[in-house]
Amino acid sequence: MKTKGLLIAAALSAMALAGPVKAEQNISILATGGTIAGSAETQTQAGYTSGQVGVETLLAAVPQLKDLANVSGEQVANVGSQDMSDEIWLQLAARVNELAASRKVDGIVITHGTDTIEETAYFLHLVVDSDKPVVLTAAMRPSTALSADGPLNIYNAVAVAADEDASGRGVLVVVNDDIHGARALTKTNPTDVQTFQSPEHGLIGTSLYGVNTFFRTPYRAHTEDSEFSLKGVKALPRVDVMYMHASFSPDLIDSAVANGARGLVIAGVGNGNMTAAAQEAVRRAVKSGVVVVRSSRVYSGSTGRNVEANDDELGTVASGELNPAKARVLLKLALLKTSDAGEIQELFYQY
Repeated sequence: MKTKGLLIAAALSAMALAGPVKAEQNISILATGGTIAGSAETQTQAGYTSGQVGVETLLAAVPQLKDLANVSGEQVANVGSQDMSDEIWLQLAARVNELAASRKVDGIVITHGTDTIEETAYFLHLVVDSDKPVVLTAAMRPSTALSADGPLNIYNAVAVAADEDASGRGVLVVVNDDIHGARALTKTNPTDVQTFQSPEHGLIGTSLYGVNTFFRTPYRAHTEDSEFSLKGVKALPRVDVMYMHASFSPDLIDSAVANGARGLVIAGVGNGNMTAAAQEAVRRAVKSGVVVVRSSRVYSGSTGRNVEANDDELGTVASGELNPAKARVLLKLALLKTSDAGEIQELFYQY
């Protein structure tokens, strides 16, 4: 036991000596709002208003950033992430690609709300045309809270964005000392600081006060190896999510189609299953040219093709490991290329 204790102490000592990344890197921080920029009347209340603090205030709260990199900030939006929109996504992606193409920028950090960060991260994971680090971060407590988690999350995010070992790993999300891949992470709790998990493939790595350890690289296509492009794109196609439950009302599917949805994602029960009435509505949707993807409302796992439902017969697409929110992101981008369900299934296998 004494030997084990000495080894642990030696390891911690080496980590302390190593310190965080120290490089003359230029990191751009893009702020979009969220809880990390939220404000409350007291330090100890649960309720607060998102998107109240600007990027300069966020950076001023972490003066230690100057020890990591040359940091600059700009405000892209200032909303609670429940109000994240296609318009902000397109604006954000354009700015990220513009910055990533510059020799004066080595990495990018994006501050964001937690509610939809996994969707924004996965969207950027598919449309950013660069291997430079792009790192999203967030907070579960507003900037005014007792023991706010935002400042350290920003510090660690900048440390990851300034780390050359982060290059080529796709878009990352750094929260609560963990480094997640955009495709893997999901929010699991409405209030817990440790809300984010990567249930299928685990973490990309960890960041402990700016000291980064990387475990793996995402195995699906992303960023500069992605075929998706937003050049000339002014708007994204409408895709709606249908949450399955007992006695589901199939007219919801008919209504979405009638109101212009080009794609639907079924948040199915179990392995992407749905009621018999919902299946008939899906048949009508597919017949009208709408692409329908089956996903699952459960926490983790993979929705398999031709398992609970006969995708070949229905003309539907199986989402695999993608949850409904991320299946919606991929389907929106896929519909920019094709409306053929077979081709879109191949895209779900690839991305």
